[in-house]
Amino acid sequence: MIIQGVEFLGSFEREDQCPKDQKPEYAFIGRSNVGKSSLINMLLSRKDIARISSSPGKTQTINYYEINESWRIVDLPGYGYAKISKTMRKKWWSMINNFLRKRRNLVCVFTLLDSRHTLQSNDLEFINSLGESQIPFVIAYTKTDKLKPAEIEDNLQKIRQGLLEHWESLPREFVTSANNSLGREDVLQFIQEINNNTDF
Repeated sequence: MIIQGVEFLGSFEREDQCPKDQKPEYAFIGRSNVGKSSLINMLLSRKDIARISSSPGKTQTINYYEINESWRIVDLPGYGYAKISKTMRKKWWSMINNFLRKRRNLVCVFTLLDSRHTLQSNDLEFINSLGESQIPFVIAYTKTDKLKPAEIEDNLQKIRQGLLEHWESLPREFVTSANNSLGREDVLQFIQEINNNTDF
């Protein structure tokens, strides 16, 4: 897939405020500081279309990017950030939950997992919630350039083993790195295949 155009459509606080026209959407979500904005920028070949911050919890709204005037990436707030109030955490989760369950344009959720760590309890909880709600999702491992290949593979195997304690089979996986564009073509080809078979 060639990225010919990217347009930031806006930030929204509720699902019912999001764009009304019918185009396939792919939501990106993960624990705070998982590298979500960096991955989106890498996929779109844009340096700062999605704002990157060293402070976790920067994304606080539903952020929309339209690609090639035909499909969209939705940047959702990260979960698991401890340094926010319980009230704000509840508000964020309600916003995310409503979007994932009500958004008719949503065709797939990219769940981002930090490849430097083994499976975290909040990641497992989120993934299981997607399964319980029958929301299609894939896994994208981030920051794979930060460790040696053997260390990364050991962590990924442990994550897979943790998931298989709850799942009969694993979802599709993408191994990515925002620094060297690893996985970019695989992710975009996957999106293109879905777009070609999606009829709104």
